[in-house]
Amino acid sequence: MSDVRTIRLAFTLISRKAWAGGYNYQLNLFHALAKYCPSAITAVVFASEGHDARELALIRQVPAAEIVCSANFDRPALTSLLPTMFAQDRGAISTFRSHRIDAVWENARFFGWKTPYPTVAWIPDFQHRHLPHLFSSNARRRRELGFQLQVLSGRTIVLSSRSAERDCLSYYPRTKGRTAVVRFACEPSAELLKLDPVEVIQKYDLPRTYFYVPNQFWRHKNHWIVLDALASLAQHDVRPVVVASGGGDPHEPEYLEQILREAADRGLAQQFRYLGMIPLGDVYALLRASTALINPSRFEGWSTTVEEAKSFGVPMILSDIDVHREQAEQRARYFGTDDAAALAAHLRDFEHSAFVAREMNDQVGERVREFAESFVSTIKQVVRAHPH
Repeated sequence: MSDVRTIRLAFTLISRKAWAGGYNYQLNLFHALAKYCPSAITAVVFASEGHDARELALIRQVPAAEIVCSANFDRPALTSLLPTMFAQDRGAISTFRSHRIDAVWENARFFGWKTPYPTVAWIPDFQHRHLPHLFSSNARRRRELGFQLQVLSGRTIVLSSRSAERDCLSYYPRTKGRTAVVRFACEPSAELLKLDPVEVIQKYDLPRTYFYVPNQFWRHKNHWIVLDALASLAQHDVRPVVVASGGGDPHEPEYLEQILREAADRGLAQQFRYLGMIPLGDVYALLRASTALINPSRFEGWSTTVEEAKSFGVPMILSDIDVHREQAEQRARYFGTDDAAALAAHLRDFEHSAFVAREMNDQVGERVREFAESFVSTIKQVVRAHPH
């Protein structure tokens, strides 16, 4: 295939309800490709017939992106691996063929050992290896099987950070020479930034100064340490407000209730303000006006929330894990994943901060251009190397 021809690249749409960071990654990627590499790749996005219409609406706003809703994409990710293990996902492949697909971007779904398409596998992280106790034995085995199939079938493996690449080469040495690091960068569309942060703050009845944790309520996101830090500060009559948004873990729905119940039992309900799963435009408005972003996570492959904070110049208070250091370098304050006292000290340092509603900074465009060009280069290399 000539580099002059536009590559029609198939994506399986990630549900925002299931994984907000993955949905945001795809949405920003599609916008970046349309803006900075418009003739290189057309994103053809495949979704189930019952996919959330609100999520599809945001994708439809991306110039040149195409959406295909098909029953062949109704099943959950990483299911029915056995029929495709040494053959191909016939339903998906047939749908790809009818929509003139040239290559496939594979995330959390294996399209088969004998897929006829150049296929790139995106592995966001290796959490099941780092934190195996957070997975059921069945979930861990399924995740590992999916990764092993992608590795053994010869896929090019795309990682979002050098940290994740080191993990990949350590756990799956066969991938040596077949990995590519494509660092995500975020430039939200104008449509998502049209809201006035002051009005959004009033909508949720929030104070003008607050910290923001827009992580989903999965156990590894480590919300407990935020409660511990708030409780510690309350003993000194220091009572900052931390706003949290995001959905619960469908595999452990009781975890969210445990966090909220603990906040209430410790007298922190007015300081730990949970908003639920809110519209993405509201998320960006609250982030722009926040005193600082907090990401207390024990593990990340590449943090979407950190990239979003960087795009607006929002101060960051981050857990001291390798990927956060790789992303934020000296632009953040860090605390150990179990060091509530250090987190409390950082919160106290911002005690007298003034309200600021930030705009995107001048460096965003160049970072996102590099992201898009790196992505395109990786896809083109895989397409050129494919025997068909």
